[in-house]
Parts: sequence; C-alpha cells; structure tokens
Amino acid sequence: MGLQLTIYGAEQKCASCVHLPSAIETKEWLEAALNRKFPNADLAVLYVDIEQTTDNEEYKSFSEAILNDEYFYPLVVLNGEVIAEGNPNLKTVSAKVEAAM
Repeated sequence: MGLQLTIYGAEQKCASCVHLPSAIETKEWLEAALNRKFPNADLAVLYVDIEQTTDNEEYKSFSEAILNDEYFYPLVVLNGEVIAEGNPNLKTVSAKVEAAM
C-alpha cells in the first residue's frame, strides 16, 4: 500500500501565514522535495481546498476542523494522521514519511 500525503488549505492565506508560501505552493514544494528524497517511494501528494465541497468524509472532516479553527493551514496529513500544520518543517515531514514506509 502506498502513502498518501494530503495538504489542506485555501487560496486565501491564513492571517498568521501572510509571509509564508500558500498551501498550494507548500504542496508543490513538499511533493518535489519528498520525490527527490524518496525517489522510489509509492507516495501520492494531494491538495484539498478547504472551501470546496467534497463527498470524501476524511477531506470533509479535516476541512471542517480547519474552518472551525482547530488546525492552522496548510495542514499536512499522512495516511489520515496530522503530521504538520501552519509552516511545515521538511525534516519533520520527511522523518514521518520515512517512518511510514
């Protein structure tokens, strides 16, 4: 079974994230960095816009939690487990991905 890294965010940056990359930029950056570090990993990196409706219960649950201020975005989730939020640290995310492989 492969790994799924899901980045949740919105086009509008969160108030405390004004000087940080957008959620979609974070997704692209993490995807490129992780693909370089783990070139043979079965890793899918997805982006979920928290302001778009979805039938996927996991996406809906995390999106609602962010909208209810339970998490900051971008929120990084690996196989259903929150591993980073706000300004994700590549070293931390890489360690979590490696441990899940």
